[in-house]
Amino acid sequence: MNHSDDSLMRDALLAVYRLAYRHLVRPLTFTMDAQTAHSRTMDALCYFDEHTELVETVHRLTFREVPTRSGGVELKSPLMLAAGFVKGAGFTTEAEALAAVRAGQNIIPGWRSMPALVGAVEFGSFTRYPRMGNPGVVLWRDATTRSTQNRIGLKNPGAVAAAEFLAARPLPEIFGINIAVSPGITDLAQEHQEAVEAVDAFLSRGVRPAWFTLNISCPNTEDDPGNHQTETQTRELVRQVINRLEKLPLWVKISPNLAESQYATLLRVFADEGVQAVVATNTRPELSPAATTAGVAGGRLHQQAVQVVRWLADARKQHGYSVDIIGCGGVQTAPDYEDFRRSGASAVQYWSALIYEGPLAAALILREKMTVPCKN
Repeated sequence: MNHSDDSLMRDALLAVYRLAYRHLVRPLTFTMDAQTAHSRTMDALCYFDEHTELVETVHRLTFREVPTRSGGVELKSPLMLAAGFVKGAGFTTEAEALAAVRAGQNIIPGWRSMPALVGAVEFGSFTRYPRMGNPGVVLWRDATTRSTQNRIGLKNPGAVAAAEFLAARPLPEIFGINIAVSPGITDLAQEHQEAVEAVDAFLSRGVRPAWFTLNISCPNTEDDPGNHQTETQTRELVRQVINRLEKLPLWVKISPNLAESQYATLLRVFADEGVQAVVATNTRPELSPAATTAGVAGGRLHQQAVQVVRWLADARKQHGYSVDIIGCGGVQTAPDYEDFRRSGASAVQYWSALIYEGPLAAALILREKMTVPCKN
């Protein structure tokens, strides 16, 4: 079969998939609340982590390679799955998390099946120590705006247990690891130490991702994430992490709620310290349906995230910085993707698209991008 035949088959399969997902799978999924649907998805990922033949075949038949260099990484596609999906279970203590790993439990559902299905995935966020996250309902969707909202609160097994789990398994060729600043810490020296220890947990066990992302912008804890995005604190934190990375690229994920001048300052810090890419942006904190603060993603975040990318690109051009920009926020269609690319992003990350377009969302975007002329 030649390249033209492959392309025709891929387009036909994706057209069938799109109809099936939009008219059958999504309506069925939306009969469940968002949190229940997410929980059942995690159960399915545990199964497919052990049986990857199907997802590998689906990837081969539906994804096209679009080689892209961004953030010091050679990617097979400009679309990556953002952190927050393959992040792992929560635990109360490190000992409990390590016991689960040593008992053979899958503490990071999707670690194998999601990269096999969609390509590059950013695992995490992981904090130095495990977190149970926030109690109660923590995930919502708003179908009218194709948005999601969460206050999961950095639920994760902790860096040591996550590293031990991943070190014992065959890892994908290209993946990232997202390290979050530990919430609840007021001592800056301890905060920096825990971020460095989280990185060391992976590297010391031989887990070497294609990149690390430092998340200084989680809106779903009880702390003010803006405190982590001042010039002095960011510079010292980034410097200490980069010193431990053994030349691996560092990306930094920032929030959508800063002023244009603050983004320019952060970009200068990143350029000075050798950060390879900035991920713009994390979710935006708003009141949830439960009247609690939760991070908005998807359609309601898109234009704001694009504006942040535009500001960063303007500052980069003005000062000649060499930091790449990775867009994140409401990438669900080819026009969404092009919004970021035209504004200065070299690649994008997505999450909410999984809910509204399904597991092959990135393949659909690439297909649409290749077949629909872009507007200037």
